[in-house]
Amino acid sequence: MPPCAYCSLNGCCIHIMEQKFELLRSKIAEAKLGGGQKRIDAQHKKGKLTARERIHFLMDPGSFEEIGALVTHRATDFGMADQQFLGDGVVTGYGTVNGRLVYVFAQDFTVFGGSLSETHAEKICKVMDLAVRNGAPMIGLNDSGGARIQEGVNSLGGYADIFYRNVQASGVIPQISAILGPCAGGAVYSPAMTDFIVMVEGSSYMFVTGPNVVKTVTNEEVSSEELGGASTHASKSGVTHLVATNDVDCIEKVKRLLSYIPQNCEDQAPRLDYTLGDEYRDELMHIIPENANHPYDMKEVIAGIVDTDSFFEIHESYAENIVVGFARLAGRSIGIVANQPMNLAGVLDVNSSKKAARFVRFCDCFNIPLLVLVDVPGFLPGTDQEWNAIITNGSKLLYAFSEATVPRITVITRKAYGGAYDVMNSKHIGADMNYAWPGAEIAVMGAKGASEIIFKHEIDAAADPAAKLAEKEKEYGDTFANPYRAAARGFIDEVILPRETRRKLIKSFAMLENKAVARAKRKHGNVPL
Repeated sequence: MPPCAYCSLNGCCIHIMEQKFELLRSKIAEAKLGGGQKRIDAQHKKGKLTARERIHFLMDPGSFEEIGALVTHRATDFGMADQQFLGDGVVTGYGTVNGRLVYVFAQDFTVFGGSLSETHAEKICKVMDLAVRNGAPMIGLNDSGGARIQEGVNSLGGYADIFYRNVQASGVIPQISAILGPCAGGAVYSPAMTDFIVMVEGSSYMFVTGPNVVKTVTNEEVSSEELGGASTHASKSGVTHLVATNDVDCIEKVKRLLSYIPQNCEDQAPRLDYTLGDEYRDELMHIIPENANHPYDMKEVIAGIVDTDSFFEIHESYAENIVVGFARLAGRSIGIVANQPMNLAGVLDVNSSKKAARFVRFCDCFNIPLLVLVDVPGFLPGTDQEWNAIITNGSKLLYAFSEATVPRITVITRKAYGGAYDVMNSKHIGADMNYAWPGAEIAVMGAKGASEIIFKHEIDAAADPAAKLAEKEKEYGDTFANPYRAAARGFIDEVILPRETRRKLIKSFAMLENKAVARAKRKHGNVPL
C-alpha cells in the first residue's frame, strides 16, 4: 500500500477510508449505468428514454432519493451468477412532483430487458409498502420483457407479491401506471389493477399472449401494435386511459393527472386559488338545438361550466357516447360524467356503463365531487347489447352512483328517459342536488313512442292517423316532456337557465363540502362484476 498523502504512513486509517469512499462512488456510478452505455444507446435509438431519464422528467429537480441501488439478483442457474448488474433492472425510490410526495419504480430495459426477478420484485414491493404507510401516490414506469425465465417460480412469486399489494393499496392511495415499452404476460395484471394506465403510441404494448402464441393457437396473423398497442387499448378494449406521443409526453400526462387527485383516501384534492366573479355564462344559452333530435357537443357544455382549459378527459377514444374526466370549478377539483349526444345520441351501452362506473368509483375512493350532465335517451337496444350483458354492465354504473358518498350534483340538459334517467345520478339513488334546464324532457320515453302506445286505438281509428299521432304527441309532450312534473315531486331541486349553471354549481359544491354519510356495517358490497 503506498504511503498516505496525509501523514506518510502505510495503511493510514484516513487512506483506507478514502478507498472505501471511492469504492462506494464507483458502485453508485456503475448502478447509474444500468446495463451499460451500449444498451443505453440502443434504448435511445428506439426513441425511448432510460429508467433514470424518465424519473428525471417526472420528479422535481433534485428531489429524487433512490432506494436499493446496490441490490443484485440471487440466481445462479443458467450462468446467471456471472451476470450481475447493480439495481437488478429497476430503479426505485421517492421524491416530489410539484412539491407533493410520490413513490416510483422505473423498470430498466437495459438490464435483462427489464425482466422481473425475485429481487426486482422485492424492490418494487418495498416502495409500494412505503407508499401505503405514508399515504402517497405510487407511480409505476413499466418497460419490461416479463418474468425472468431463468428464475422460474421465484419470478412468478414476485409478480404475485406485487399483485397482492396493488389490491391492498386500491382505494387507499392513487396508483398510476405508465407503459413505456413492452408489458406482456403476467406483467399486465399489475397495471390493470391500478387506477390509471398511460400508454405511448408506437413504442408500448400490452397483451396476455403475444402475436407468436396467437398465431400458433388460433392461426391469426397480428402485429404487436394491432394486438395490444396504445391505439387498440385506447379505442377497442378500454384498457388504457390516456395515450401519449412519446415518453416525455407520457410523463407530463401523469403529472397533470396527479394535479387533480389527492395524496390518499383521507386527503382532499389540491385546490387552486380562485376569485369569484358573477360566474354567469351566456354562451350556454345557445348550445341546445331547438330540434330535440339534433345532436350537440356536450364538451361545449363542459367548457362553459368549468374553469378555463381545466377539463382533462379520461378514456377519450373509448365508448365515446359518454364523456368522463377531471376539471376544476372555482379552483376545486371535480369529476365529470356526461352523456355525449354527438355519439349514438348519448345512449348508455355496455362499454359506456363500464367506463363511467370505473371513473365514478375512483372519484368516490378519493373524495373528488361528481358533476353529472345528463342527455340520455335510454339504453341501447339490440341482441349485441343483451348478449354482452347490458343488464349486468348497466348495473355497474347504477351501483357505482348509489354507493358513492362524495358530493353529487346532476344537471339534466335535455333528455332523461326511462331507466337511464334513474341510473344517471337521479335523486332517487342519492344525488345531493338535481338541476334541469328549461328544455329538459324527463319521461319514461320520448313523446312519439309513448303516444303510439298510450293512444294506439285512437290513432288507428282516426281518419288521419298521422295527424292524430301528431296531436297526441304534442299532448303527451306538453304533459310529461318537461322538467316541471319532476320538479313538482321534488325529484328536480330547481329548474335553471343554462347561463346560471356554473354559478349554481359553485355554490352547491361549496354547500356540500362537509357532506358525511353513515353506511350500514358490512365487509363490502357485491358489485355486479
